[in-house]
Amino acid sequence: MAKRALVCGAGGFIGGHLVNRLRKEGYWVRGVDLKRNEYGNTHADDFIVGDLRDPYAAEKALEGGFDDVYQLAADMGGAGYIFTGEHDADVMHNSVLCNANVLHAAKDAGVKKIFYSSSACMYPEHNQLDPDNPKCSEESAYPANPDSEYGWEKLFSERLYLSYFRNYGIQVRVGRFHNIFGPQGTWTGGKEKAPAAMCRKVAEAEEGGVIEVWGDGKQTRSFLYIDECLEAVRRLVESDFTGPVNIGSEEMISINDFAKMAIAISGKNLSIRNIKGPTGVRGRNSDNHLIQQKLGWAPNQPLRVGMEATYKWVSAQVAARKLATV
Repeated sequence: MAKRALVCGAGGFIGGHLVNRLRKEGYWVRGVDLKRNEYGNTHADDFIVGDLRDPYAAEKALEGGFDDVYQLAADMGGAGYIFTGEHDADVMHNSVLCNANVLHAAKDAGVKKIFYSSSACMYPEHNQLDPDNPKCSEESAYPANPDSEYGWEKLFSERLYLSYFRNYGIQVRVGRFHNIFGPQGTWTGGKEKAPAAMCRKVAEAEEGGVIEVWGDGKQTRSFLYIDECLEAVRRLVESDFTGPVNIGSEEMISINDFAKMAIAISGKNLSIRNIKGPTGVRGRNSDNHLIQQKLGWAPNQPLRVGMEATYKWVSAQVAARKLATV
């Protein structure tokens, strides 16, 4: 019989891609989310539209028994959503409830293994003040000092999962995501992350125009393409390593240079205007020593390759929207 997997947050970007990956591997997959994937990027065998903040919804989602559970459901978004402070209460309240309900229901249902998608946002702000030399190795998480309530919630939830591992024996795997991007993700509306936002701005700009970039553009990040994210998740789940472990790229880039990459991919002649806006920490980059040590593998796809695929998809969405308004 096929192994059974539950993907919580299957209506989202990473969750939708994960469903497809698991199906290709032969899993029977159930997805659950507040909504179905808006781009049709889910081919789950069964899909439940449900609110995991409700314990009953979590119990229903886990009916039938599962070998593996992937908990990606969260209240989150890009810098414009996370770092303004306007959504802090919802981010913490909603995500904690999803995690607590899914984890407890999984324990009661006898689930063998559960993956939790944490975030690099849980790393201390004081280790990320130098944009050229941020420290994001796994052991640097403490003393804790995340730069956002989103990061604090992720750190708390890591501890929640690890406590269920210690007290109840449920096998837990924790991955700290670093800016996952790719096609079929949110690209407009305020919750989009930097890669999709950058691609949208460039795609919408007229030849000779200007795109706006928040901050001075010297802040640094790394970005991981969705396919390599899924490869890391699957390798972690199939391993005997609990984590937490970074799931990200070590190809660090300044945000201004990132914007220049998107412009170069488009072939347009555009300039950059830096403006005030939420930016988060000054520097962040994945440290992949531990994933290489524990899994014998680490992401290595060049950022440009993933951005070319992402820009192509986002520009098609922009063109379709323009056509629809004509």
